[in-house]
Amino acid sequence: MTAHSVALQKLPTDLLQDRLPRHVAVIMDGNGRWAKQRGMPRIRGHQRGADVLKELLRCCKDWGIQALTVYSFSTENWGRPLEEVEFLMMLYERVLRRELDELIRADVRIRFAGDLSVLPEILRNRIDQAVLATQNNQGIQFTVAKNYGGRQEIVQACRAIAQKVQQGLIDPAQIDEAQFERHLYTAGICDPDLLIRTSGEMRLSNFLLWQMAYSEIYVTDTLWPDFDRTQFHQALRDYQQRERRFGKL
Repeated sequence: MTAHSVALQKLPTDLLQDRLPRHVAVIMDGNGRWAKQRGMPRIRGHQRGADVLKELLRCCKDWGIQALTVYSFSTENWGRPLEEVEFLMMLYERVLRRELDELIRADVRIRFAGDLSVLPEILRNRIDQAVLATQNNQGIQFTVAKNYGGRQEIVQACRAIAQKVQQGLIDPAQIDEAQFERHLYTAGICDPDLLIRTSGEMRLSNFLLWQMAYSEIYVTDTLWPDFDRTQFHQALRDYQQRERRFGKL
């Protein structure tokens, strides 16, 4: 074991284990700007961003955070240049193929949120393989939002419930928040305690609109490819200084 891995496993002394967020969500923004600032093509920013995500997942697991959800590709991202979209699909497939064995060894359970039906077949197959291979892992729950939109998620949940009502499987009087949540992509995962957004943008961008009703929001000007363990440490420290009242006194 290297000195780096030993240091990474140890929770910083100024963080309290019992006050860590159970679930962290991240909007990984700024890959293209990071590359542009360095005179590189945008795809270099996405490549660097994939490496940063790997380190964040490892840090979450080592520090005892139960779940990590990341906004990987939104329903609106299809409007980007075709060359960039095609590269992203190839990058996602390659990363899954390359990292699957490590995910299994690290006891990571991976799942995906979003409409996966329109993704390239080779990527869908790789996703199915990863989900199946890690389904019994008990370490950290890692959710990747792919072709995801918060409004679309709510609409599809409403449709699914309406169909069950029509079939007589659900009494409309039984529909409550718990029933609704069971029809979301994130069913079975606790809501995010903390949302981190990089690159300084002050918006949710259609991400986990239902689930983040009471999430604490932390925004940093740091671009995603520069978001490291020190930046994550600062976000957690800020989170632990907040008083979460959930509308109560």
